[in-house]
Amino acid sequence: MTNWTRCLWALPAVLLLAPCGSAQEAATPARDTSRGDKMIAEYFRLETDKLRGASLAEVDSLEDWQSQRAARHRELLEMLGLDPLPEKTPLQAEVTGRVTQDEFLVEKIHFQSRPGLYVTGNLYLPKQVDEKLPAILYVCGHGGVKRDGVSFGNKVHYQHHGEWFARNGFVCLTIDTLQLGEIEGIHHGTYRYDMWWWLNRGYTPAGVEAWNCVRALDYLQSRPEVDPERLGVTGRSGGGAYSWWIAAIDERIKAAVPVAGITDLENHVVDGCVEGHCDCMYMVNTYRWDYGQVAAMVAPRPLLISNTDADRIFPLDGVVRTFEAARRIYEMHGAADKIGLNITAGGHQDTQELRVHAFRWFNRHLKGDEALIDKTATKFLEPPDLRVFTELPGDQKNTEIHESFVAPAPEPEVPANDAAWATTRTMHVEQLRQRTFAGWPADDVKLDVRPAFAVEREGVRFAAYDFVSQPGIDLRLYVAHRVGLEHPDLTVLNVLDDQAWDAFLATARPAFEKKLASEQLPPADPDAFQQWQTMFKSFDWAMAYVAPRGVGPTAWDQSKRKQTQHRRRFYLLGQTLDGMRVYDVRRAIQALRSGTEFAQVPLWLQSQRRLAGVATYAALFEPEIKRIDLYEFAPSHRQGPFLLNVSRFLDLRQTVAMAAEQSQIVIYADDPQPWAYVADVAKSLQWDKKQFQVRRPPGDG
Repeated sequence: MTNWTRCLWALPAVLLLAPCGSAQEAATPARDTSRGDKMIAEYFRLETDKLRGASLAEVDSLEDWQSQRAARHRELLEMLGLDPLPEKTPLQAEVTGRVTQDEFLVEKIHFQSRPGLYVTGNLYLPKQVDEKLPAILYVCGHGGVKRDGVSFGNKVHYQHHGEWFARNGFVCLTIDTLQLGEIEGIHHGTYRYDMWWWLNRGYTPAGVEAWNCVRALDYLQSRPEVDPERLGVTGRSGGGAYSWWIAAIDERIKAAVPVAGITDLENHVVDGCVEGHCDCMYMVNTYRWDYGQVAAMVAPRPLLISNTDADRIFPLDGVVRTFEAARRIYEMHGAADKIGLNITAGGHQDTQELRVHAFRWFNRHLKGDEALIDKTATKFLEPPDLRVFTELPGDQKNTEIHESFVAPAPEPEVPANDAAWATTRTMHVEQLRQRTFAGWPADDVKLDVRPAFAVEREGVRFAAYDFVSQPGIDLRLYVAHRVGLEHPDLTVLNVLDDQAWDAFLATARPAFEKKLASEQLPPADPDAFQQWQTMFKSFDWAMAYVAPRGVGPTAWDQSKRKQTQHRRRFYLLGQTLDGMRVYDVRRAIQALRSGTEFAQVPLWLQSQRRLAGVATYAALFEPEIKRIDLYEFAPSHRQGPFLLNVSRFLDLRQTVAMAAEQSQIVIYADDPQPWAYVADVAKSLQWDKKQFQVRRPPGDG
């Protein structure tokens, strides 16, 4: 057998994507993304409308709400990475210093919400405490204070709030956030650092902030000055968001005033507010909530939603919609007087008007005091006065808490027998449906497969079919084979990323440029086209090609910023881009089988790099895939594909093993060791040796 034939058999489409043994690569042309930009904008609008319409739609009475609330509470904890709740380990609280003023004093404190996860804060106390007092947890927004490389924490920026509360008969604990505290962790994992594996883990820094708030309440309740039954929470911007989390998940909060910290999905996804917010503002939206559901979780406890009327990142219309959604639940409780909407003039600023309404709300609901506010919130201290640590602790885990806050799945065990494997496999597939791919359309959408063109040239028949993946997402499937071939032995569906898409265009261009005129074409590759012809003469095969959303014809704005923010929009909708690409591949398989002449032809899948994982997941949910060939495939979800929550219960090697049970899988890799688990499963369950193979990449000698 010649080297060419071996390469052809091992990798049918390599002749199309890059000739065997050749270093030739197609130049990537500049893309016209106007089609993709319009498509993705319409898709985000449709999906956001769907979630808004479903939000609380099944709650028609107080009885409905009460029957559902416990489940919703558990869902919210899970979406924050707090299910199961972490152990409440000893706080190890320490006071490192005190500052005394005429009307109040400040204790500089730290505690550990988990071992090594330090929370720095300032506890503001009235100068004279004669009885147990109501207490406020003040959670800071993004107002860091740093001098000469030393972070004093955002608690310093917001000190005037704690000082006002202490001067007016409250205890107030102001705590630093993870990113802007004295020990600087990370909020911007997806926003700035391409840590998309956070989505696999179900991790969000919002969960860390929520847990730090839970433990801050524990600390407040431990203080002899505090009435443990009169706790409130407030904060603005990021602190407004964290106020929502703690008020929603912890009923020890008896009154809440989130300031400029929440709006609805329409503002975030459609209007683009997500682009102005870091990851700490969002739960991992597994259960596809709109934010009115978060607000409703506080009912019937007193809640004042506070905002300005010209806030660009928390626009007024979305704030009002969120308020109206929550007010309906309050009305069911007969507690319409316990929810308020405070709108003052201004932009995204910490204005005095916002503060006064918050102060009055807490006076009313935690002290029963309706007196007018006669003291302004004024800063009294310099940043060094409020610093907790002179030297940061060596055992701190703040800077890398994203690695451990949500635990990954344990190392998978090789099943002892078929029954054990069947149980595990069934469990994982159900977990994938409920916690990873819940964003797939619930109803079957008509594929609407439509022939786009068919042309024959130089012995090759080249055709295209358009189909609907889901509302808003129209894709094209290309098919090529020998002229006159009526009954192929095999169809190979190639799942293309950007690099493979350009190689596909370069190969098809010599003969079919006119049919590809709507695409930005790379230079033609006549050698690849000739090898394509030779393959079709030698084998009764049809080669099919699909570019999932965001690739090739549907590519959207290629700037780094837009690519990042669109991917973040997906996870706000309870999806990921890769997860919806899995769905696109499924729909391409269905289109081949239902609307073309290849319906009854055996099917292979083939892909590379991150989309190799996308193709593998698609094969789990589509029957009778004969074989899957995968190239440059990283054996860990750390490199993708990026799918909600998957690493919490499933290892990528287990996914490959599950797919290998029903489809032959060939992985082309220099080192088989990373895939040893799959081989061990195959051996333990006595699968045919062809069911799973690791081969050296074509052209490696």
